[in-house]
Amino acid sequence: MKKLLLSLSMIALLSSVSMAAVQNIAVVDVPAVVAKSAQVQNLKKEQKAKMADLEKWLKNAQTDVNKQTAKESKEKLLKKYNAEFAKKKQTLASDYQKKLSAIDKSITETITTKARALGYDMVISKSMVIMGGDDITAEIQKVVK
Repeated sequence: MKKLLLSLSMIALLSSVSMAAVQNIAVVDVPAVVAKSAQVQNLKKEQKAKMADLEKWLKNAQTDVNKQTAKESKEKLLKKYNAEFAKKKQTLASDYQKKLSAIDKSITETITTKARALGYDMVISKSMVIMGGDDITAEIQKVVK
């Protein structure tokens, strides 16, 4: 549904733009660019390592809770660890989202800069184009970090 709305919006946009004013249209396979980005790959590795650390912490917390013999102290400790886990998980997700947004902005700026340097007036995501436009994905992949 979201893609359909985006497609219809793109068609409306293209219909309203005078094709005489837009001379050069490029298309970019954005998912392919993102997949080859060293920044994205490093972020994924970093996130994986942080998740492994969180799992290790969780196992240690579970061991600590299981060591408790009194039901009351076990419940108190479990509550403490649950709150701590939720906070750690939220922080991890928030940090990841901030870094991902920064990378997205960087890739978008790189695409814009390179497309302008190549003389294009408009760049459209390849997933939105059935036909037409010059595919500059390879050129973009070379300059994206």
